[in-house]
Amino acid sequence: MAFLAVIIIKTLFVTSCFIPSTGMENSLYKGEGILVGKWSYGYRIPFQSLLGYHRIMPKQIVRGDIVVFNNPMPSDLLQPVDSRDLYISRCIGVPGDTLMLDSQLMAIDTEVYSPDSKNLYSYPSDAEDLLCSTLVSLGINDKLVGYTPDGEYIRSFSYYEYYLISQRLSGKIFFRRLYGESVCKSYPFVVPAKDKTVRIYPWNANLIKNMIVYHEGRNAELKGNIVYMDGNRIDKYKFTRDYYWMVSNDPVNTNDSRLFGFVPETHVIGKALRVWYPIGKGRFMELIK
Repeated sequence: MAFLAVIIIKTLFVTSCFIPSTGMENSLYKGEGILVGKWSYGYRIPFQSLLGYHRIMPKQIVRGDIVVFNNPMPSDLLQPVDSRDLYISRCIGVPGDTLMLDSQLMAIDTEVYSPDSKNLYSYPSDAEDLLCSTLVSLGINDKLVGYTPDGEYIRSFSYYEYYLISQRLSGKIFFRRLYGESVCKSYPFVVPAKDKTVRIYPWNANLIKNMIVYHEGRNAELKGNIVYMDGNRIDKYKFTRDYYWMVSNDPVNTNDSRLFGFVPETHVIGKALRVWYPIGKGRFMELIK
């Protein structure tokens, strides 16, 4: 009876998964187990490959939600959607939104949805020792992620971590954000909505082409910055379903929409609700936000 009850609960109400990477720190940590609400955005009927995509009492994702979804771009595209690997990211773009993205598809000048969202910062190499000792004193576990062409060091900090570091150092180290203020060029990307037409421009042509081929099931190709569908040039496309833009907290982790583009509604499982594992670390049943 207990086993049957677990199967029913996992199938119809709440499922569980483990965080596979560090991409959502400090909201969620690698190895933590979380509960995912299957009714958060409406219940997705299983066995899509047999029954097609259907959702009971559908609701749109709310900007800022941490969402669990199936891999939109697996190595085997014939693999059924609901049996693909699970990804987790924060939604910052819902159907109909316009996001300003740079050449690396980083969102520029957008609202910060969580103090755990991270950014990349560079600083002089001769300040490394002072910074390392400061990180230790603050209990911040952060690793060097690279170097700039000028020889500066690069690390990623959340907004909260950067606040703590800035307060402790009081201007002793000059930090420069690598995204945001320092980005000169960004372009508008419209998040596709069901039955809405999106215009195709040189900066979004490849992304739109991929969505048409991989998620809309149409024959399209890219020649230069021009999209051709069924052999005819197109400058706009009407999408048949809603899509979302998902991002990791840490810009170093690219397992988000920068890698696989817009996430179709067919791939969405549910909202990350609470941490259930490990039990003895002070986060048991903590609300995820």
